Amino acid sequence: MNRKDFLKLLALSPLAIASMKLNELSLIAQEMSLTEKMPLLFLGHGSPMNAIEENEFVTGFRNIAKTIQKPKAILCISAHWETNGTYVTAMDNPRTIHDFGGFPKELYQVQYAASGDPTLAKDTQSLISKTEVGLDDKWGLDHGAWSVIKHLYPKADVPVIQLSMDRTQSAQYHYELAKEISSLRDKGILIIGSGNMVHNLRLVAWNRMNDDDYAYDWAKEAGQKMKDFILDGDHKRLINYRNEGKAFDLAIPTPEHYLPLIYILGLKEAKEQVQLFNDKAVAGSLTMTSVKIDKA
Repeated sequence: MNRKDFLKLLALSPLAIASMKLNELSLIAQEMSLTEKMPLLFLGHGSPMNAIEENEFVTGFRNIAKTIQKPKAILCISAHWETNGTYVTAMDNPRTIHDFGGFPKELYQVQYAASGDPTLAKDTQSLISKTEVGLDDKWGLDHGAWSVIKHLYPKADVPVIQLSMDRTQSAQYHYELAKEISSLRDKGILIIGSGNMVHNLRLVAWNRMNDDDYAYDWAKEAGQKMKDFILDGDHKRLINYRNEGKAFDLAIPTPEHYLPLIYILGLKEAKEQVQLFNDKAVAGSLTMTSVKIDKA
């Protein structure tokens, strides 16, 4: 039941309302509580070790979750699921994918047992007309999803699905595709993009891993420009990032960690406010900068 229909119900006589069963009214109230537009999140996920470490970024994820109404489900666009074409996970119980190597045994033992949501997957599929969307029953939840969502909802009590990114398409394409799923926000679905704005693993300063907010000059330049464009609503320059010069080329050597941000910006509506958090650099060539978009 939508808000308009609920208001019509309130206009009925008290006898008509009284005739409804208590559980029916309860269900209506629950549904109404999820009709307020959900915010959007872009989360800088950084190292997989953030899944098991206690640090300021993990605290930032937890704190931002406290400001958000508990969603009915989550749709996540992760840097770590690129495909030829577009797919959405549609299984009941997605597996926890440990898609990395060389980390402590403890990290591989993490299981994030959130359920899937086949109905939401089909709804997402039906909303997208830009391309044919396949229903996937093999992928699961990669670390771009579970390593951050586990801090938002540690009880794994919110269903999660993932939408893949077509590696053959441009940033403009992804920006436009995102707009087609905007109505999910009105149905209690929290849409999360997970990646990193500045992400160049080839140039990581391993000897500066523990230096607070250390960034190369080019990373500072690119990161600051990205934040300025986001706050100014200049999505065109963010979409056409290859025109922004050498600093951007170094910050985005490959697009997969950057594109989840483009999805979230594509979903932003006019007059919604932007909040930056976890706004720090790591090891010279990475930034953890994260974004929340919500009503003003």
